[in-house]
Amino acid sequence: MVFSLNRLLQEPAPLAALERQSWHPWLVVGLVSIGAFVGQLDATIVQLALPALGRAFDVSLQQVSWVALSYLLAFASFLPIFGRLCEIHGRKTLYIAGYALFIAASALCALAESFGQLVAFRFLQGMGGALLGANSIAILVQAVPEAARGRALGYFAAAQAVGMSAGPALGGFIVEALGWRWIFGLTVPFGVLAILAGWLALPRGAAGGDKPAFDWGGALLIGPALILVVATLNHVSSWGLASPLTLASLLIAALLLWALRRREARTAAPLIDPRLFTASAFRWGALAVVLGYGLLYGVFFLMSFGLAHGYGESAGAAGLRLALVPVALGLTAPFSHDASRLLGPRRIGPAGMGLVLAGLAILVGSFGLSPYHHVLDTVSFVLIGIGLGLFVAPNSHATLAAAPAGLAGAAGSLLNLMRVLGTSLGVAAGASMLAWRLGVETGSGAGAADMAALAADGSGLLAAVRTSLPLLALMALLAAFAARKAAGGWR
Repeated sequence: MVFSLNRLLQEPAPLAALERQSWHPWLVVGLVSIGAFVGQLDATIVQLALPALGRAFDVSLQQVSWVALSYLLAFASFLPIFGRLCEIHGRKTLYIAGYALFIAASALCALAESFGQLVAFRFLQGMGGALLGANSIAILVQAVPEAARGRALGYFAAAQAVGMSAGPALGGFIVEALGWRWIFGLTVPFGVLAILAGWLALPRGAAGGDKPAFDWGGALLIGPALILVVATLNHVSSWGLASPLTLASLLIAALLLWALRRREARTAAPLIDPRLFTASAFRWGALAVVLGYGLLYGVFFLMSFGLAHGYGESAGAAGLRLALVPVALGLTAPFSHDASRLLGPRRIGPAGMGLVLAGLAILVGSFGLSPYHHVLDTVSFVLIGIGLGLFVAPNSHATLAAAPAGLAGAAGSLLNLMRVLGTSLGVAAGASMLAWRLGVETGSGAGAADMAALAADGSGLLAAVRTSLPLLALMALLAAFAARKAAGGWR
């Protein structure tokens, strides 16, 4: 018997006894918030495990970075694709399918016997995360009355912040106490419970309305273009900036992006609406989003090697210290609107990045050099987190406000994509910069240093991390400039 895709994806009704309860909408909020928590947790939990994974599989620094990158790239590549498929075929069944794929891939990651298997399973995990991310806000908005949506979205954002904050600390303690496999296996039983609860409690998608066509051409172009850009950035230190491989990769990526732009301009229902980029302020704001999240994950990547490998700290202790960045970010972000009103929308972005630069300056002057590095590192991490907390929300607000009329939904989806792309670029840039600086510090060349990074002596690795930080400072300066342009400054 042949089933159509629509029949296969037919959404089950929620349990009537649950749907009648006054607290049912908040149960839905709780379920999608758990998905948001898990997605952010898994994006950050591997950071402190990267050195351990490099040793376990005997791979280079740039190779081990693909454990993080494969998840992030799959998430970024499939987020707009799944978002459109869910508009066409309904959200509940695909959301639950996302959970199922996520926990199945998590179990496979925990059982991986080779590095290639681990990277492939992480890619599958990122696809599951993209299915969750493409549906969560829409399901929440549908379930909660309009008067309570602000509070519901606040809970959702808090769950994301807690997941990002818990990732480094929890990952460090799990690696130290149980081994790296448990950072993947631990989510499986919770995911199974979430699938059962979601099947019984989540509402069906809204019925009626015209279903948009699916942009198959855009879907085939966006993934390879993003992957090629990030892969080139990740390996540029070992390939060489002017090598034929680097130049060829950049040329192919540029052609793919050009083809994607032409395709999206011609199709009636594009995955990425090109009309968004007609507004100069929106373009600058989107760039600031990429740079801000790239900076955050660049800090995660470099400091995970510096703390655990350079200083020789335990994974648990390093994770707790590194968690100061997202904790400070999460505590500051709710007050960023008030700070923006006090300083003005054109000054809040540069002010936030000014604090980030102060934190980076302390690290550049003390990391691996000062006997008081524990105190100075802590101050730096808090400053960086506060600065990003002041930067992220006002810049996102200014960027969404700059979107052309009628494209607020498309603008929000694109900003989600920019966030994930920024995290990918931050990890890739951090890996490539660290490999290059190791080559300079050890005198062995980037390629040889990359292979020996996980066995490098503490002083050499600390020096390489310290001299990689100016790249993050450059990203902070560019982010400040872009955010001010997005808010109407620098005219």
